[in-house]
Amino acid sequence: MPLICLVRHGQASAGAEDYDVLSGPGRAQAAAVGRELARRGLRDPHLVSGTLARQRDTARLLADAAGFGGPLHQDPRWNEYDHLDLLARYAPASGRTVSEQDRLDHALLAWTRDPGTTGGETWAAFSGRVAAGLAELPAALGRGRDAVVVTSGGVLAALCGALLSLPGEGIAALHRVTVNASVTTLAVGASGTTLLTFNEHAHFAGDGRRLLTYR
Repeated sequence: MPLICLVRHGQASAGAEDYDVLSGPGRAQAAAVGRELARRGLRDPHLVSGTLARQRDTARLLADAAGFGGPLHQDPRWNEYDHLDLLARYAPASGRTVSEQDRLDHALLAWTRDPGTTGGETWAAFSGRVAAGLAELPAALGRGRDAVVVTSGGVLAALCGALLSLPGEGIAALHRVTVNASVTTLAVGASGTTLLTFNEHAHFAGDGRRLLTYR
């Protein structure tokens, strides 16, 4: 039974001129999750990432740390939504009592409920492309190979929400707690794809706790 390990990218550069760059902690997180994946003894891992820089760089750093020798395959269907566009479209005005995380939660929930087709990528289009990327992945694995996919928090929330048949509130709740460089594991069987674990981050316990971040 093939396993698919979905890895959230390491911490990006929030507040910097270019958000889509791994921060120093993000690079350390990528190496830490690579060592964790090596410990798991994955079978000839098929490595995939989205095309965003923070996803690609996380994939390369974890592959180096894990000793994965295969090529990195890139697929834009694993890319994150545009969070700045989402905030501009749906978030309430910022204020003293509203944190940026609360604004993002509000925007994400509003997006999942909006059937509109104008003004940017719709929730249906986003969740549909993510689901299509996952659906095609098992064909590259066969029966004796596992996969590692480096993606983003919104993608993980959308996929896990779909697998668990969660409403928008559940998807937003998953998104809020997803740890940078955490691992979510799926099993691919004859009856379909099943969620085994969500948001594993024991590799940031103990001395590694200094690397535990959510945004």
